[in-house]
Amino acid sequence: MTLEELDKKYVLQTYKRDYTNFVKGEGSTLFADNGDDYIDFASGIAVNSVGHNNPTLVKALQEQVEKIIHISNLQVIEPQAKLAEQISTLANYDGAIFFANSGAEANEGAIKIARKYGETRFDKKRYKVITLEHSFHGRTITTVKATGQESFHTPNFSPYPDGFLYVNGLDAVYESIDDETVAVMIELVQGEGGVQPFAKEAIQKLEKHLKEKDILLIVDEVQTGIYRTGKMLASNMYEISPDIITMAKGLGGGVTIGAVMTKHKDILTAGDHGSTFGGNYLSTRAGLAVLEILSELHKSGKLIETIAYFTIKLKETENRYQNLVKDEVGLGAMRGLRAKDNDTMRVVISKSMEHRLIILPAGKNTVRFLPALTITTEEIDEGFRRFEEALSSI
Repeated sequence: MTLEELDKKYVLQTYKRDYTNFVKGEGSTLFADNGDDYIDFASGIAVNSVGHNNPTLVKALQEQVEKIIHISNLQVIEPQAKLAEQISTLANYDGAIFFANSGAEANEGAIKIARKYGETRFDKKRYKVITLEHSFHGRTITTVKATGQESFHTPNFSPYPDGFLYVNGLDAVYESIDDETVAVMIELVQGEGGVQPFAKEAIQKLEKHLKEKDILLIVDEVQTGIYRTGKMLASNMYEISPDIITMAKGLGGGVTIGAVMTKHKDILTAGDHGSTFGGNYLSTRAGLAVLEILSELHKSGKLIETIAYFTIKLKETENRYQNLVKDEVGLGAMRGLRAKDNDTMRVVISKSMEHRLIILPAGKNTVRFLPALTITTEEIDEGFRRFEEALSSI
């Protein structure tokens, strides 16, 4: 039985898979079982933030596996406490953190914090959460409902939880607030929604308004966090201090982890929330190694140089192939090219894979690029050489 046959027989078919079988990775290069190499401009959808087989991360995981992989959260976990401290320090944020296993779980935790805040801090219960069109917040029943894309709200999984309203743009948030609104949940750059950043001034204006109304600002940094935009958090770049921030993806460098951080440290108490696996020894040791690598990359200026070089190459490609792509969008190492239509986007991604380059789709006909933050100049050059070969073949 082939690998494809095995997958189709025994794995639920919830993905339209490519059946290239990767067996090894080095930096931003993946190797298939037939020996072919692929340049990885996707990094596992922004997860492999320090690339494949990073020696610092590998060493940290090997050392941890030889000691303890997991114990219950009923005992203190040293790397968990240290990782919480590191995140707060690097983000310059006076908060406390709950560790989970994914971005969706982190967002569930954020919603629970907001709901309890609305229950305990006001005379009249507040529970409604406003989100934005084209947002994406996860695949659980609750986070699907929080996602502002009607295509996700199919009857197959209904009924959905009450208390969520998504609106078209930031301006519509103001008029949608009522006396039952407890929080507004946004991404500063909508990833699945087309790699679309919001204007800094508009976000700061919204933050100020919400503080005046005692409404929580939740910022979903599952994709934008952990230096993806060039700073520890996109919130740092936007110069805001949200009430709640969620993270995942790049924090573990490939090991599953999620985190919800809030300045409202006393809202959740023992028994309010929990996770069997969340924040265990292995995942938080991975997080510490990732932050060690990326904070040094940021401090040295190398990260900004890498982002700038990648952006230049992307803009050059856009200028040369305006018959296929029309706009370059994004922030930091979270970039996109708007294809002229959805069919063109699909063909560009397919042809890129044929030329051994891994890229991603996103909303608004966007070809998405999420390279590892440790990607080398040589890998960037080779990736764009292959990308232009793919575009030329269309």
